[in-house]
Amino acid sequence: MADDSIAVVDLDRCQPDRCNYECANFCPPNRTGEECIVTREERFETAEEYAGGADQISISEELCLGESCGICVEKCPFDAIEIINLPQELDDDPVHRYGENAFGLYGLPAPREGHVTGILGPNGIGKTTAVRILGEEIAPNLGEWGDPPGWDAVLEEYRGTELQGYLEDLREGDVTVAKKPQYVDGIPEQFSGKTRELLAGVDERGAIDELVSGLSIEPVVDQDITTLSGGELQRVALAATLARDADFYFLDEITPYLDIGQRMAAARLIRELAESGDRSMLVVEHDLAILDLLCDTVHVAYGEPGAFGVITSPKATRQGINEYLKGYLDAENMRIRPEAIEFGSHAPREVGGGKPLVEYPDLRKSYGDGEFTLEVEGGTIRENEVLGIVGPNGIGKSTFAEMLAGRLAPDGGSPPEALDIAYKPQYLEGDEPIRVDAFLSSITSEFGSSYWNTEIARPLQLERLMEQTLVDLSGGERQRVAIAACLSEDADLYLLDEPSAHLDVEQRVQATRTIRRSAENRDETVLVIDHDIYMMDLLADRLLVFEGEPAVRGRASEPVGMREGMNSFLSDLDVTFRRDERMGRPRINKPDSQLDREQKREGEYYYAP
Repeated sequence: MADDSIAVVDLDRCQPDRCNYECANFCPPNRTGEECIVTREERFETAEEYAGGADQISISEELCLGESCGICVEKCPFDAIEIINLPQELDDDPVHRYGENAFGLYGLPAPREGHVTGILGPNGIGKTTAVRILGEEIAPNLGEWGDPPGWDAVLEEYRGTELQGYLEDLREGDVTVAKKPQYVDGIPEQFSGKTRELLAGVDERGAIDELVSGLSIEPVVDQDITTLSGGELQRVALAATLARDADFYFLDEITPYLDIGQRMAAARLIRELAESGDRSMLVVEHDLAILDLLCDTVHVAYGEPGAFGVITSPKATRQGINEYLKGYLDAENMRIRPEAIEFGSHAPREVGGGKPLVEYPDLRKSYGDGEFTLEVEGGTIRENEVLGIVGPNGIGKSTFAEMLAGRLAPDGGSPPEALDIAYKPQYLEGDEPIRVDAFLSSITSEFGSSYWNTEIARPLQLERLMEQTLVDLSGGERQRVAIAACLSEDADLYLLDEPSAHLDVEQRVQATRTIRRSAENRDETVLVIDHDIYMMDLLADRLLVFEGEPAVRGRASEPVGMREGMNSFLSDLDVTFRRDERMGRPRINKPDSQLDREQKREGEYYYAP
């Protein structure tokens, strides 16, 4: 194989007991007597080296003919093999490779004291591997997985780079690390007790009171961890991480389940801690508006998920985000995506009056003894539109969705009974031991058809998930399956609650396009509740704005146009947005900046006209 190619075998998909080794039997080098594709038992001497089953295959990258052949890829009945040409610009060996025909990482991010560094890229591209290296959980093997080099070789490899000093401190044990996990839903399984007890146990800086106040989690500190919502768990996890006294903080996705106000509060606390001393912050985040506001520099990550990942040198935040959206990295002369992610030059769209799909009356719902009350002004949902629903957490958006879906009875008013609604809830259940393909095929007779594959499965990247069970899926994988399930139903109205959670930037864009195409091509009406302004900017025709006092009272007026709705929503949060001059993407104005003050004076919170 050429030096710029790798072979990857997915051992979770390789099932030799269900095939006839077609990959080996049709391999051209094998047919000439070479041992290019053999079983792992034949290749290696010990079970530890198998890194899987003895009967699973191993591909010799020295003998393989590369991507130009690809016969084994086509012949494998379980889609377990990838032969990939690496970018020609990758002259160096990988920083780390997990084993024979396994994932390899090229490049590392460079933490800087007093700075917030971001990583921007798709899931499965090596961000977690990079952090495990920087957190001293694994030692980089420089691609020599069979005979890993020592730290002297690693330090020599990075001599003269920004990472030299950090890696030297890491080797000497002089770096302490605090990490916030990506998926906070598992915290109740690891800790039982009151929230206050969890936070007190990690308060190494004596900062818990400040963090609890800054993240507005006072109401839950005396609650049991098992009773907290996803957004509350997210803020508790962030408080617990920032309370540690560490040199290096790794924050993996700080925004899922948080509203815009909570996201900005989290960003402010992270920046304050970074600037308060000799601390380094590394943030993985898919909300580009928050990443833009938060970070000093970003590293762009690209590659093939599950196969190899490349982390670039640091870039100025605005430049890095714009290059990522363009799909072309200037300094690297590298195209990482066939087309750019584009935003409209004018976000507010003039939408003509479509035919009414449903007119709902005034609705009212109260919880407890008047602890929370929601009032919704009656309105009209039109045919073939995407209606965005925005507002703070705890204001009643999901309650409204569940009343429309018939899952919750209002105390006042009656939602239309004749409406068939497909509903994707905010928090996804995935505890059924059922395969993805069996689950989706039970929802629609179109499963597996050319149209369904083109419009649903392929853009949501479901092909490689079909043989997995729901219980084994990650949060992002489960989210994509749930979106597909909702859009595959036969319904009058499709209601998706926070579809962006745990999706990376490209997956969010693909999900947005899938939802939009579904509305346009099938004359469907879609309601989307989400906090990601990028997604709402690309997706919504009109907005339904919720306001009030979270957990006390909520109110929603009738749906309005984008400009009117966003101005109302953002003015309540005291946040202004502008358009990036080059890419047209939404950017948050820094609080109290000149542009922020000017737009507030003009009443234009959602971009200056």
